[in-house]
Amino acid sequence: MNALKAAILAGATLMASTLAAQAFEVGIVGFQFSSETHARVANAAAAAAKAKGWTVTLLNSEGALPKHAEQFETLITKKVDAIIVAMGKPIEADAQFKEAKDKGIPVITVMSGGSPHTLFDIQPNEYKVGAEAAMYLLGQMNYQGQLLTARFDGNVATRIRGKVLDAVLSENPSVKDVGKFSMARTQSWRDDVKSGMQALLLQNQGKVQGIWASFDGQAYIIDDILQQQGVKKGQIPLVSVDGGEETYRRIADPESTLLATVAIPFEQMGKAAVEAVDTIVAKKQPKDNVTKGPYLYVDAVLVEQSNVKQFLK
Repeated sequence: MNALKAAILAGATLMASTLAAQAFEVGIVGFQFSSETHARVANAAAAAAKAKGWTVTLLNSEGALPKHAEQFETLITKKVDAIIVAMGKPIEADAQFKEAKDKGIPVITVMSGGSPHTLFDIQPNEYKVGAEAAMYLLGQMNYQGQLLTARFDGNVATRIRGKVLDAVLSENPSVKDVGKFSMARTQSWRDDVKSGMQALLLQNQGKVQGIWASFDGQAYIIDDILQQQGVKKGQIPLVSVDGGEETYRRIADPESTLLATVAIPFEQMGKAAVEAVDTIVAKKQPKDNVTKGPYLYVDAVLVEQSNVKQFLK
């Protein structure tokens, strides 16, 4: 009889924990899934949350701020237990972030920048990332020559990388940034980058010794343009930031002009966001058990031809 009671109790405990997990709901918002990195973070977070038995609402803002704000409102109305945001806009959507906090819904962001209304932001140290990419490219240029840059100031991470590049260039006057392309459109960014960089390359034909891209998606487009123009690997060093299977394939490909990237662990950050929600929200442990400040930092690594095989699947 005691064994039967124990079995019933164990079964009831398991059922209760399963029901509790299913009752826990997390909202996950990616700012723009057409950007591979946003999708990688959001999808990794969704998979990790589902593996815990949680209910997941996964939303794509499609690069539109009004939709981003609207989706926040939807999650607040649903009274989800927590919200995870990949590459969000805490400044532009400040009212929605504040509303979530006021309604007692904890928010954790990934590569979105700090906010007084969130628990913290998960990111690599973008100042280190930017410095590593800039210094590697200048080394490939032998610290002299003319440079083209593809920038994006609409995201905090890419904006910091650009500012760090400018700081590095200010200390290396033999390298000149002769053409800056600033990506403006987010929903049709590929067309924007293609037309902008084609124009810069045409204006500076035969005068470019290096190209810097603020993220790998821009670098793919630039690489395709350079290959079509017959540029060989190493002739015009191309360096960017992010990492991923397509990037590693291009770095290893002798026909591609992409030389290196600083690889950021996007899937790891998505999983870390879920683990933080589990610790702080579900298990009600202090935030300081995860991180004491407004940021939870992850490591990034330079990937180039000498080590790219380690990253290819």
